[in-house]
Amino acid sequence: MTESPNPHIIDADSLTGEMRPIRRAVISLGSNKGERHNSLQGAVDSLADTPDVWVTSVSPVYETEPVDAPEGSKPFLNAVLLLDTTLSAPVLLERALAVESAYGRERSGTPNEPRTLDVDLIVLGDRRADDPELKLPHPKAAERAFVLVPWLDLEPDAEIPGVGAVADLVEQTGRDGVVRRDDIELELH
Repeated sequence: MTESPNPHIIDADSLTGEMRPIRRAVISLGSNKGERHNSLQGAVDSLADTPDVWVTSVSPVYETEPVDAPEGSKPFLNAVLLLDTTLSAPVLLERALAVESAYGRERSGTPNEPRTLDVDLIVLGDRRADDPELKLPHPKAAERAFVLVPWLDLEPDAEIPGVGAVADLVEQTGRDGVVRRDDIELELH
C-alpha cells in the first residue's frame, strides 16, 4: 500500500527551495475500447510511478453505459483514484494526458467517442480553474454517476468544491447503468 504523506506538511523542492503544498486529487479513469482492464491498471501504475504523486486509494471497478456517446459505443469500465500530490494542476493534467496517449488514446474530435483510456482530473484540493485547457472542478463530474459512485465508495463525506456533497449528487443522478464489477480489481503496487 502506498504511504500517504501528511497533508499538513509543505514539501520543499530540493533544487529550487520552492514551497509546494500537498493537495488531494481525485482522478476518474475510464475505458471502453481494447483491453479495458489492462488500460485502467496501466493508468493506476503510471500515476503511482509519477514523481510527487502518492496514490492513496483505488475504487472498485464499475461497468457503465456510455453517456452521450456515438451509436454502437461499448460499455465502459470506470474507477476513481485518490492521490496526494505537490504537482500543479497544469502539470498533473499534462501527466494524465501523457498516460492516455501511452495507452493508445486517439482524439478525432468526435465528442465522447470510444477510447482506450480516459484519465480525467476531477478535483485538486480546492483549486478552481476555468481555462480552455483546464477546468476545475471538472464541469461534468457532478452529473456523471460513473464518477460519483466510485468516488463515494472511497470517501463517503466527499464534496465537489462549490457544487456539493458527492452523496447528495449520487442521489440526484441515480445509479442506473452503473454496475459494480467485483470480479475485476485494480491494484496498488
